Order: sequence, then structure tokens, then C-alpha cells
Amino acid sequence: MAKLNGSSGSIAFVIFGITGDLTKRKLLPALYQLAKENRLTEKIEIIGFARRPWDTDILKKVLTEGIHEHARVSPADDKIISKILLNAKYILSEFEDSKGYDELIQVLKENNYKKILFYLATPPDAYATIISNLSICQDFAKNKDWMRIVVEKPYGRDFISAQNLENELKECFSEEQIYRIDHYLGKETVQNILVFRFANGIFEPLWNKNYIDHVQITVAESTGVGTRAGYFDTSGVVRDMFANHLLQLVTLTAMEAPYAFNEESVRDEKMKVLKSLRPLNGKTALKNTVRGQYKDTKINEKMTPGYLKEDRVSKNSITETYLCAKIFVDNWRWADVPFYVRSGKCLPARATEIAIQFKQIPISLFNWKNMAGEAPNVLILRLQPDEGITLSFGAKLPGPVNQISPVDMEFCYQDSFGSEPPEAYERLLLDCILGDQTLFTRHDEVLEQWRFVTEIIKAWENNPVKVLPKYQIGSRGPIESESFIKRDNRPWRNLAG
Repeated sequence: MAKLNGSSGSIAFVIFGITGDLTKRKLLPALYQLAKENRLTEKIEIIGFARRPWDTDILKKVLTEGIHEHARVSPADDKIISKILLNAKYILSEFEDSKGYDELIQVLKENNYKKILFYLATPPDAYATIISNLSICQDFAKNKDWMRIVVEKPYGRDFISAQNLENELKECFSEEQIYRIDHYLGKETVQNILVFRFANGIFEPLWNKNYIDHVQITVAESTGVGTRAGYFDTSGVVRDMFANHLLQLVTLTAMEAPYAFNEESVRDEKMKVLKSLRPLNGKTALKNTVRGQYKDTKINEKMTPGYLKEDRVSKNSITETYLCAKIFVDNWRWADVPFYVRSGKCLPARATEIAIQFKQIPISLFNWKNMAGEAPNVLILRLQPDEGITLSFGAKLPGPVNQISPVDMEFCYQDSFGSEPPEAYERLLLDCILGDQTLFTRHDEVLEQWRFVTEIIKAWENNPVKVLPKYQIGSRGPIESESFIKRDNRPWRNLAG
């Protein structure tokens, strides 16, 4: 059993916005799983800080229910839950109220915590306020083993706001104390991209412009904006997904081999990719991006409302629920190889994948009927769901007729390892506690991502439209996205519905 009792070596886990879904659905179930697997060698005590009129008893009740509902392995063990929440405490306060922070400091002092982890699980517009108020912790932290802060994405809205947030953080914390979290980087399947590439001698020699025709990266969701509509309408796919998740997947796909799997070398190589992105600005950005919104759609004889009819969405909104783009990494390995990236709501299926399309052989050696397509060699890294890897290639169809048929070589995580991969937050929380920043985004990465994306946003703002292309719920996106990739004589990969 994890050591969740005892008076020494305690870690104060201070969660701002603890009443939100992130804590109930992700953070506490992840903490529970770490305890269940005996990965916590120190006592963790939870301190919640939020505006909702709860008390400590309500906090414990809601978090207990959240663990039971969302634990990766069910049923959850009530004894472990009780130990995790034994000394939990709730501080009721507005994020702007200094009295709440005074109470927090008092709790930290009374319990003589030597290790403190602050977690911003709040709406992004509260970050600056909380960080500013946490400046009172600096003198208090001088005699502590460590004090760290985790900041959830989105990390700013554009380059300037991200830079301002950086300045706020650096007033209170050093780079070694700051953990900018992108939960995609905590996924086992995302980390496996590097293992697959660099720990095997088969594919890395082919991983370049000489053999790869193009790359498609897809982050698709089958649901709409739901309860996040108010936030999403001020964000859109470009800020919510493209500026972080999609660009992080680009960097992991395109990066050179790090000299070691550690925070410095991995993040250095990712940064080189971001610096090599061909700028998308002005007319170039308009030509190489397509936006769209899901519209009212009749499903099973019933009309399902589109984005503009979602609660808290402006009736004249031009916020995109779908975005695709063509980007280039201008370096020796990837010169002129297009990376097609797309993400959207209400698409046929929930799927995150990286598809590496290899080039066709220059001539057909077999004058046979080819059912495998013009370029049958595709390597698909499935990140969620059904995590695994598929390699498609052409093979002779059995029988007297000379035909080439597409076949797959398949690797599935669950089949090979007997279980689903751990949740991303399990790995990331443990890394925060251990002080390992390898899977977290460095300050220069964040700013370079926003530098690239802000030029796209500026191009849209300088060339305003009154309406965006529409697409039906359950379709692959607007028809404009199909013609967008077909002009390069390439198709989008199918999304299974």
C-alpha cells in the first residue's frame, strides 16, 4: 500500500478550481491509481481552493464519487480513497480575494509542509490573478524542499498574452518550478512515437523526404462543444487544439533523435522543429487553412442543433469547430514534405492518429490488377482510442488471378500488454512529484507555438468573413476541406463512423 499516512515527508497538493470537472474526472482518479499501484512513496494531502459554496465534507463526498465513477480500474477501493482524502481541506474564496491566500498560507504553515504542488485547474482567465497572489508564497518557500506550479493549457490566447503570462510566472517561480501541462504528452502512445522511431532500426532510415510522401495528423472528436461552449466560442479549434496538441504531435513526428530521453535533450529537439516551421501568414495562411462549423443536422428523423444554436454561442459567431492546415518543416529531413493536420468537433468518430504515407515505387513492376491503391504503404500510429500501430502494404491475393491486395500488420496495446495504457494524468502527476519535466512544455516551446499560430489568427482577422463553411454532424468536415487536399492529388484518410 502506498504510504499515505505519517507525519513527515508530506506533499501539499493545492488545487485551484478543485470544484471543476478536471479534478473529479482526471486528477483525483489519477492520484487514486498511483496510490493503488504503490507509486506514491510520500503522503499527499489535498487542499482545494475554489469559489463554489462547498465545505470540506462536500469536497470529500464529490471527490469520492468522482474516483468511483472515473477510476481506470473498477471498482475503486474505498480504503485507498479514504486515505487520500483523510486530511483534505477546502478553502472557499474568490481567486481575487487576498484573504483566501492568507488562509492558504496559514494551512501550509500549520502543517509544516516541506513540498508544495500548486495546480491551476481553473478557467485560463484566472491564471494571472492566481499567480500574482501566489507571490506571497516566495518568502514562505525559502525553507521548503520544493515548490512547483502546474499550468493547464490553453497557455494564453496568442503570442502577446502567452508572453505576458510567462512574465507573471517568472515573477513568482523559476523555470525549474513551472510545469506547463499538455496531457497529450502524458499518453503512453504519444511517448511510444519516440520509442518506435529511435529504438528500432527498421523505420528511422526511411523517416525522411526521400521515402515519405506526406504526413496526416488527425485529432477528431465525435461530440460537439457541450458544456464548454462559452469557453470554446472565444477559443476555437486553433487555440484549443492546434496551438498545443497538434503542434506537439508534429514536433514528435518530425524531431531528430535526442541524445537521451531527458527534459533538456527532448525539448531541445522539439524546439528545433518549431523553429523550422515555414511561416503561415497573410495570403499564405488563407491558402493553407480551411475552417468550418457544424450545422443543424437531421439524425434519425430528429434535428440536432448546430454550433450556432449551442448555449452561450453567439448567433453570428465565426469561431471554427473544424480546422485543417498544410504546414511544412523546412529542414534537411523534411524539405517540401507536407504535414496535413486537422481537428474538429462532431466528426464521424473520436480518433487521434498520425499517418505516415510512404512514396510509391517509380514504376509498376507487376502489370497486375492493383487493389491496394497507388501508394499502399501507410504507417498509422493510433494514439486514441484502440491504441496501437498499423502498417499497410500490398500483397498478392491468393488465387490464379494476378491481383495485389492491401493487407495490414497490426500491433494493439491491449492485446500485447493485456491492458489499456495508463491515463496521461497518472504519468504527468507522478512526474510533477518526482521533478521530471521531460513531458512538459518549456517556455520557449510555448512561445514559438504561439508565434506560429498568431500569424494565422492575424491573417483571418485581417481578412474577415461573415460566415464559415458549414458541415453536417457526423461528416468529415466541410466540403472545402476535401478540395483543399485534393488540389495536391491526395485524399484525407477515412474516419470510421
